[in-house]
Amino acid sequence: MAFNMESLAEATSGAIGSLLSTTILYPLDTCKSKYQAELQVHGRAKYRNTLDVLLEAISSRQVLSLYQGLGTKNVQSFVSSFIYFYGYDFFKKLYLKKSGFKSIGTRANLIIAVVAGAFTVIITQPLDTASSRMQTSDFGKSKGFWKTLSEGTWNEAFDGLGISIILTSNPAIQYTAFDQFKQRILKKKMKSNRGVESSPESLSAFSAFVLGAVSKCFATCITYPLIRCKVMIQSAESEAEDEAELKARKTISGSLHAIWKKEGLMGFFKGLQPQILKTVLSSALLLMIKEKISKTTWVLLLAVRRYLFLTRARLKSS
Repeated sequence: MAFNMESLAEATSGAIGSLLSTTILYPLDTCKSKYQAELQVHGRAKYRNTLDVLLEAISSRQVLSLYQGLGTKNVQSFVSSFIYFYGYDFFKKLYLKKSGFKSIGTRANLIIAVVAGAFTVIITQPLDTASSRMQTSDFGKSKGFWKTLSEGTWNEAFDGLGISIILTSNPAIQYTAFDQFKQRILKKKMKSNRGVESSPESLSAFSAFVLGAVSKCFATCITYPLIRCKVMIQSAESEAEDEAELKARKTISGSLHAIWKKEGLMGFFKGLQPQILKTVLSSALLLMIKEKISKTTWVLLLAVRRYLFLTRARLKSS
C-alpha cells in the first residue's frame, strides 16, 4: 500500500506544482506562442519579438486576453502532470523492485520517462491542441474549449500528436537529469528511515529551482525546432492564410519546409529565448513547488488513508 501511496503523493504534488507554475507564467506563454506561430510573409512579420505581442495587447486594451485559454491549459497541465508523475514514479519503483537494484540507471530512467510521457500525451492531446488554438487566436476572439474543438474533425483534435510524442524526449531528458542530480545530493544528507510511513527527504527550494532550470535549458535547446513546429501545427487559423499555406504547415515535414523557405536556418530557432525563459522558469517552479509540498501531500494522504481505514473498521464492527 505504501508503494502506491508514494506514487500518488508524487503525482499529486507534481500536478499541483504544474498548475501553479502554468498560472503564474501564462501571459509569457501566450506572447511566446503567438510569436512562434507567425510565419514571415514576403519577408515581413507582424511581431519582431514577444514584447510586440505584449504591446499589442496593451494598445488594444486586451490585456486580459493574455489569459485566453488559461482554464483549458490548467486542466491539461494538471491532468498531464498527474498522469506523468504517477506513471513515472510507479514504473520506477516497479523496476527497482523487480530488478533488485538499489538505484536506477540513466538508461532505464530515460526509457521509463519516455514511456510515461508518450502515454500522457496520447490522453491529453485534445486539451493541448485546444489550449494552443485559444492562445494563438486574435486577442478578444478566443473561443471556448468545446467550440474550439467542435469546429474541426476529431482527427484535428489530435493535431501534432506525432511531434508531441517525439517531444516526450524533452521532459524525459530533463527529469532524468534532475532525478540523477537529486539522488546524488540527497544521498549525502539522507537519514535512516526504518518506518514504512516516514516521509522521504526533499531538496531545498533553491536546489530544486537551480537543478530544474539547468536540466530544462539543455533539453529545450536540443528539441527547439520541433517545439516551434508543434506550435505552428496547433495554432489557430489566420484569415491571411490561404488554404495551400495552411495545409503546408499542418504536418511536421510541411512546417519544417515552410520555416526553411520563408525564414531560413535561423527561423528554426525563432522565439528560442522566450521559450527558454518560459520553460526554464516553469519547470524550475514546478519542481521547486513539488519538492516543498511533497511532504505535506504525503502527510495529508496518510491522514485520508487512516480516516478511511477507521471508517471501514467502524462499519464492519457495527
